[in-house]
Amino acid sequence: MAIGDHHYTVAVTWTGNRGSGTSGYREYGREHDITLPGLPVLPGSADPTFRGDRDRYNPEQLLLTALAQCHMLSYLHVAVTHGVTVVSYEDRAEGTMHLNRDGSGEFTSVVLHPRVGLADESQRALADRLHEEAHDVCFIARSVNFPVRHLPEGP
Repeated sequence: MAIGDHHYTVAVTWTGNRGSGTSGYREYGREHDITLPGLPVLPGSADPTFRGDRDRYNPEQLLLTALAQCHMLSYLHVAVTHGVTVVSYEDRAEGTMHLNRDGSGEFTSVVLHPRVGLADESQRALADRLHEEAHDVCFIARSVNFPVRHLPEGP
């Protein structure tokens, strides 16, 4: 198993210049493209609340997505190590961001609602407990400074 640093790169290119740059708050678009080598372009923008395009992904959604993806991948790994056969997995993640008076903000919590299908329902109690272990090894959850909880839902 490889131990050590792993490096990631992503390019973000602003495409929202409407002709006058950032000459005013309402004068520019928040649109941007997120590119990674060999992958399709991911269209990004700000949350619609902050004058963004609702047809593009925003950073808040992507942070929530990263947490849900990481938990799922970590969960599938720990399930294998404990002999639990997962046959389906879906999650409905929710995040809360607090906006401060000075315009700054931060996420204050995320709750994941994983729904896991098992080959053997007699392992349900163990399968539910494995979410804690998955949380402990999830790279993204370990990297944020707010609580990430998980509330497993029935099959």
